[in-house]
Amino acid sequence: MSRFWKIALIVVAVIVVGAVGFRLLHKPATEDGAQGQSGGQDKKSGQDKDKDAAPVPVTVEHVVKQDVPVYLTALGTVQALNTVTLNPQVSGELLSINFKEGQEVKKGELLAQIDPRSFQATYDQASAKQQQDEALLATAQSTLKRNDSLVAKGYVAQLDMDTFRNNVTNLIASVTADKASVRAAKVNLDYTRIISPIDGVAGIRNVDPGNVVTTTTALVTLTQIHPIYVMFNLPEQNLEMVRKAAVVGSALEVLALDRADAHTIADDGRLNVVDNQIDTTTGTFKLRSVFANTDSALWPGQFVNVRLKVHTVSGGLVIPGQAVQRGPDGDYVYLVQQDQTVKMQPVKVAGEVGDSHVMIGSGLALNDPVVTEGQFRLKPGSKVKSLKPGEVPTSPTAAEVDQAKKKAQQSGGGRRGG
Repeated sequence: MSRFWKIALIVVAVIVVGAVGFRLLHKPATEDGAQGQSGGQDKKSGQDKDKDAAPVPVTVEHVVKQDVPVYLTALGTVQALNTVTLNPQVSGELLSINFKEGQEVKKGELLAQIDPRSFQATYDQASAKQQQDEALLATAQSTLKRNDSLVAKGYVAQLDMDTFRNNVTNLIASVTADKASVRAAKVNLDYTRIISPIDGVAGIRNVDPGNVVTTTTALVTLTQIHPIYVMFNLPEQNLEMVRKAAVVGSALEVLALDRADAHTIADDGRLNVVDNQIDTTTGTFKLRSVFANTDSALWPGQFVNVRLKVHTVSGGLVIPGQAVQRGPDGDYVYLVQQDQTVKMQPVKVAGEVGDSHVMIGSGLALNDPVVTEGQFRLKPGSKVKSLKPGEVPTSPTAAEVDQAKKKAQQSGGGRRGG
C-alpha cells in the first residue's frame, strides 16, 4: 500500500470517530424527555403500589406505667452455712457406720462407733482409784476428828496431830486428782461414739467398718444447707448504691436463678454481709446472701445467676422486650401512628423488668402503641393492621379476594401494555 492510501485511511477513521462522538454528545431532546417521562411513570407506579398494598397484620401493645424494681446482676456461688470434716478424737477399731451417704443427719445423732473396751477399762480403773482414795480420806478425817479432842488432855502429841492433818490434806488432793482422771477417761470413752455436731447432709464416707482409725483419719464431711449462703461479686462502682440501699431499708432482697434457662430457683434470699474491702486485682467487692433453702433447691458449690434488688422506680414506662429492635444507631421500636402507619422511634432502655419486659428511659410516652410481633415485614411508612396479643388475623372475604385479583390483573395489564 502506498503512502497516499495510508494517509487517506487515517483521515477517514478520524472523521468517523468525530461523528460518533458528536452524536453521543448531542442526543435528541425527545429521547431524554421520553426516558424521563417513563421514569416518572415507574416511580409513580411504585408509590401507588405501596399506597394500595394490603395492611400488614402485626401485634400491638401499649406502653404501661408500673413500679419497676431495679436489680444488680452477678454470677454467684452457693456455699454451705457450715462444713465439718469428722475426725476421730481417739484411735481404735471402727466398729460401725450408722448413717447413709447423702442422707440428712441431726445434731447429736450417732454417726459411728469406735471399739470402746480399752477406754471403758481405763475409765473403770480411774473410778476405782477414786473410790479407794475417798475411803482413805474418810478414815484419815475420822482419825483427825477423834484425836483432836485428846490434844488438850495431853493424850496425843501435837506432832502426831500435824501428821493427821497433813495426811487428810494429802488424801484430799489425791481424790481431786482421781476425779480429774475419771473425767478424762470418761471424755475418751465418749469419743468412741462419734456424734454429729450440726444438722447437715452426710457426704461420701472415706473409711469402712473394721479399719483402725486415728485422729488424722477423715471419716466423712457434713455440710449444713438449711439455711445456705450464696456468695457473689459486684463492680466497685456499685458499692455506694448497695450501701445506701442497705442503710435506708431492711435487708435487700436477693434472687437466685438457674444459669441454663434463667428460671428462678429461690426468691427468699436476703443480703447478709457486704465485705469490708475491695479486691484490687479485680475491682470488685464481695457480698454474701442467705437463703432459707427449705426445699434444698440450692446445693453447695452450685453456680447461679444472682439478682440483688437495690430499689424500686415508681411509675416506670414498660413495654415487652421483643418490641425493642437493634439498629445501627441504637435501639428503636416501630411506633404505630394515627393513620395506622409505622415509624422507627429511637428509645433508650433503662433496665429489664422480669424475663419478658423492659423499662424505657426515653423515647416513648404512656399508652403509645408499639409493634411487638411482625416487625420483620415492616419498614418506615408501612400500613399495618393492629392485633391484640394472641389475636389471629381474620380470613379475607370472597369479595376482598375478587377485588385483590382485579387489582392484580389491572396492574399486570398496565405493565404489559407499557
